[in-house]
Amino acid sequence: MKITDVATVVSGPNPHHVDARKIYDTPHAMAVVITLQPGEALKKHITPVDVFFYVLEGTGIVEIGDEKKTVGKDMLVESPAKIPHTWKNESTSVFRVLVVKVPKPTEETKLL
Repeated sequence: MKITDVATVVSGPNPHHVDARKIYDTPHAMAVVITLQPGEALKKHITPVDVFFYVLEGTGIVEIGDEKKTVGKDMLVESPAKIPHTWKNESTSVFRVLVVKVPKPTEETKLL
């Protein structure tokens, strides 16, 4: 059994310049916890695989394709492969989301 204390995982460099902690990385899947401080956002991008997001804390705005929604804790959001998407924190509190990519991408994410 392997147990990961997410709080001790170091945020890795990323093109969004936000707190992004890769907490699970196998040949089959990848999971990252992204923390957006008030006013922070991800750059619009496209992932080569399907992604699902699970909101851990706070309220954020997700845009996938032409849709834009406000989501909060304990909500699950599905994002199909190759559709532009982004996250924004326009609240006054921390926003944290679990990002799961299945299967693990073999290509890089493309910034728009």
